[in-house]
Amino acid sequence: MQDVTSTRTQVAVVGGGPAGLVVSHLLHTAGIESVVLDTRDVEEIATTHRAGILEQDSVRLLTETGVYAAGAERVLTDGDRHEGVFLRFGGESHRVDFEALVGASVWLYPQTEVFVDLHAARTRDGGDLRYGVSDTAVHDLGGRRPRVTYRDTGGAEHEVVADLVVGADGSRSASRDLVAAPERWSRTYPFAWFGILCEAPKSAPELVYTRSERGFALISQRTESVQRMYFQCDPDEDPDAWSDDRIWSELQARVAGSDGFALQEGPVLERTVLPFRSFVQAPMRSGPLLLAGDAAHTVPPTGAKGLNLALADARLLAEHVELALTKGDLDVLDGYTARALERVWRVQHFSYWMTAMLHLGADSTDFDERRQRAELAGLVSSEAGSTYLAEAYTGWPTR
Repeated sequence: MQDVTSTRTQVAVVGGGPAGLVVSHLLHTAGIESVVLDTRDVEEIATTHRAGILEQDSVRLLTETGVYAAGAERVLTDGDRHEGVFLRFGGESHRVDFEALVGASVWLYPQTEVFVDLHAARTRDGGDLRYGVSDTAVHDLGGRRPRVTYRDTGGAEHEVVADLVVGADGSRSASRDLVAAPERWSRTYPFAWFGILCEAPKSAPELVYTRSERGFALISQRTESVQRMYFQCDPDEDPDAWSDDRIWSELQARVAGSDGFALQEGPVLERTVLPFRSFVQAPMRSGPLLLAGDAAHTVPPTGAKGLNLALADARLLAEHVELALTKGDLDVLDGYTARALERVWRVQHFSYWMTAMLHLGADSTDFDERRQRAELAGLVSSEAGSTYLAEAYTGWPTR
């Protein structure tokens, strides 16, 4: 029988993406040891292109908790601060000014860069990060000490014995299935996003959310020369069936209007279809196991909330874990689910509202078209309506 190498730590974190790394980082700052495990390797996570809009509190988390060395806050120097967004409908753009309405902004900063920053911080601090592992499994959640077993890249068997386990293993989470008697709520959508990464100048200084008779489109940015854009499509759409010319023709048609707005075009570097759904599982704690991020909930990408919600979870989770381990009382963990779900459901509502307001439904009629345009017109002409959008988009303060 092969020998199993055993490691003892306080917290085993299953999932080494941004949520898991933030938990590990915040616990480290509180003097609590952790081991982070992920089946992906660092290069795979760091090079999987993902968009990213960071709320004001997410930026504060990165800049005020020691993620960066003093004066090296990449999110501020490399990120692109946006003080508003454009809502485009009826062939015209209407800007919602976040700063004027609520005194807050968001930052365009890809999720991959957030991962790179967090990984660098934990590496700099001597974090125990184990990427590229396989056969990860959690055991003994009902016992005195839970264990996480895995195989390293050479096939050797290991176990991590901990006081607590954090499941931050994403939307295909195995950890969530270990929660005793969970409740689950979900909604599927009859559409997806066709996403592209293209080599072109920026078409607009801030995000443009478009509602057209052909369906939704989002004009986003990445750098001065590489941009990210999306348009509503069927979930079964084959991205390889779309030529560059066909993609640009569709995008231009969706944003066309009397004001002459048009997109800057260029070679399409990447194309993919992104199906999405709304999902929540509760509780987010089961004995010594706690869930964070997509392992417990997912939202449509329309409101740019997925990463921000994961980071908010991580902050709350680390706070409860620190109290529980400091006091030697795991009952302190009971409050985590209620506090986390308060934000989760607010975000679910906002993301669903944005999605329903901007997309064509499977059976949309001329009535729906006119109603949605009236809703958007009312929103941009109402200071109260615009303020709600600004407050929700930039993020509610962590409590």
